Amino acid sequence: MRVLGLVDGEHYPPVTRWGIEVARTKGFEVVAALLVGGVEKLSPGTELPDLGTPVRPVVGDVSAALARAIDELRPEGVLDLSDEPIIGYRERMELAAVALARGVAYVGPDFRLDPPISGPPLDVPTIAVIGTGKRTGKTAIAGDLARAAAAMNTNPVLVAMGRGGPAEPQVARAGSVGLDQLLELVRSGEHAASDYLEGAVTSGVTTVGARRAGGGLAGLPMATNVREAADLAVGLGAGIVLLEGSGAAVPPIPWDAGVLVVPVSAPPEYLGGYLGPYRLLLSDLVVFTMSGSPHAGPENTSALRSHVQRLRGDARLIVTRFEPHPLDDVRGKKVFFTTTAHGAAAAGQIDSLEAAHGCRVVGWSDNLADRAGLAQDMDGAQPYEVLLTELKAAAIDIACRRALDRGAEVVFVDNRAVVVEGDTDIGTALRGTIDLARQRRANR
Repeated sequence: MRVLGLVDGEHYPPVTRWGIEVARTKGFEVVAALLVGGVEKLSPGTELPDLGTPVRPVVGDVSAALARAIDELRPEGVLDLSDEPIIGYRERMELAAVALARGVAYVGPDFRLDPPISGPPLDVPTIAVIGTGKRTGKTAIAGDLARAAAAMNTNPVLVAMGRGGPAEPQVARAGSVGLDQLLELVRSGEHAASDYLEGAVTSGVTTVGARRAGGGLAGLPMATNVREAADLAVGLGAGIVLLEGSGAAVPPIPWDAGVLVVPVSAPPEYLGGYLGPYRLLLSDLVVFTMSGSPHAGPENTSALRSHVQRLRGDARLIVTRFEPHPLDDVRGKKVFFTTTAHGAAAAGQIDSLEAAHGCRVVGWSDNLADRAGLAQDMDGAQPYEVLLTELKAAAIDIACRRALDRGAEVVFVDNRAVVVEGDTDIGTALRGTIDLARQRRANR
């Protein structure tokens, strides 16, 4: 393997040279060495140590220097021969992120990290919506992106990779998924609230469902059929493919532009530490979500913002909150509302529904993730005309069935992002990302 070595001046040069020689016996062709620090340990007057391979000094930021060296030398991997105190735990993971984001392996004496993304790019512009973990709002942002792409007449197809996805890629064509179809899936023992079904219902575009199992440190699934799903999307005539990640896992398919979704309550280390920088380096738009939501927990917006500015200063950053949006007219109706939000956050959603959509919420349940609690709440509800519910598994097999038994209508609720801080609105930010993806595809 052709590698760029990372070395430091804390090691004596003869010892470092010996290490490089040993690395060669293990199959590493060290084409150059990047001296990442510790030069004060070198003998006075020594410009660069003789390591048996060209040595490149670091000028300025180490991560930026590594990125430049990879771009210029095109190695297959980075071999880390540095150590504490020159390169510490956090610094090492950031350097790994830089290498992985450029598609090369990051290798050390007792570890190897391979890039999650591999294989050929799709034949059409491709955008990925990824996140720092579960319940960040990826599905909602992916829906916003799909609607923006549809409004631009790009014929988008959304590919959703989920832990509850189908064994074989499944197509849900625009307008084909409704309550009857979802209830039939439940009756047949299938998952009726897989992300691709939710995407089809809320975005109004054709979606393809895929599954994944496991997720590595940089987001590579152990097993997934998302490549087959993406190829299927292209075969359907997609003008642009939108890839939705799952949890912290990323679709292992090259993309032209990336959107990273981060709740404002996320630990700052999720962006600045571990392999959070990898996800950030692959993103052109960063969307902070759930601002002002008590349900989200304490906000870390300032610390998260600092990591974005340091690692990806050219990315567009917006801060958003989610507002519930019924997919049908409920004005003047008495409604029962079910949600995964809790307490004050659920109360805020109710206020928004009544103020913006003219309904009267006569009962509600924040137990949409607790089937027993949801059933109890609904069984004790006063009369209502419409069930307003987010599309979750319990919504179909518990809430909708009870509402229909009462003779009530069912209207699904989408959570849509509203910008509360940033230089643009959500639509403009997403359209800019779509334009960027199309431009990059044209320049491939």
